[in-house]
Amino acid sequence: MTARQITDTPIVFIVDDNEDVRETIKSLFESVDQTVEAFASARAFLDAYPVGQPGCLIADVRMPEMSGLELHEELRRREIDLPVIIITGFGDVEMAVNAMKAGAADFIAKPYKEQELLDRVQKAIGRSLEAREAVGREQEVRERLARLTPREREVLDLVVAGEPNKRIAHHLALSEKTVEFHRANIMKKLDARSVAELVKKTLGGRAT
Repeated sequence: MTARQITDTPIVFIVDDNEDVRETIKSLFESVDQTVEAFASARAFLDAYPVGQPGCLIADVRMPEMSGLELHEELRRREIDLPVIIITGFGDVEMAVNAMKAGAADFIAKPYKEQELLDRVQKAIGRSLEAREAVGREQEVRERLARLTPREREVLDLVVAGEPNKRIAHHLALSEKTVEFHRANIMKKLDARSVAELVKKTLGGRAT
């Protein structure tokens, strides 16, 4: 399967080498009108997944070639922020707990209740959408920061540092009115309504 285009609609990805299990879980999510894609191996999923697609990954803990835990580790190595729910069998719970400590979203033990799986996936999808929105906001701020002139960046750095107009003017050899002019432009370009919001946006936009 080739990678699909990124969409705003969250997708539940199922990775399990057992065809019956894959189809059962797939049918469960389709019954609640959830977009879902199923894969027989971790490698097939990695080849198809479009980085940035919101949703949730359900992976079996034990699979040949690459286990669900190894798949989770690979996603972390690639810096792919997709919530992962590990499905475990009896005796694998400790393994799954360790996976959660390493950043997995959740684990669910067999046999599980269908509603429990639906609820946990929806919770994970919510986190995925929130993370995507946060990334979008940070990208917007970075783009707005890029529109500032070199002088505006100097003024902004001092404003964020908590310096008043008078000290900014002295430090940059400008008049206070010129500093006020630059501050007004900065607030407009960053769409900030207060200094607190300006600082928050600036720090967020500079985060990596």
